[in-house]
Amino acid sequence: MRQPHVDDLVRLTRDVPELQLKQGDVGIVCSTWFSPNERYEVEFSPEGLNGHTRALLLAEQLQVDESLLDSRFQA
Repeated sequence: MRQPHVDDLVRLTRDVPELQLKQGDVGIVCSTWFSPNERYEVEFSPEGLNGHTRALLLAEQLQVDESLLDSRFQA
């Protein structure tokens, strides 16, 4: 499994209850933070909520979904 990059679609590997995000939710990586440790800013659009939710997450909280990447470019 590769590390996420900006503009990758990723799935949550665990719930983030304080942000009303659930395991399996799909988001897009907006930026990578390197200090004090590597984290990824990911934007989600959870069902049932108006607007978007951004979260700063560790790599182990995310999984790059190659099938989602492929579907973005098939039209």
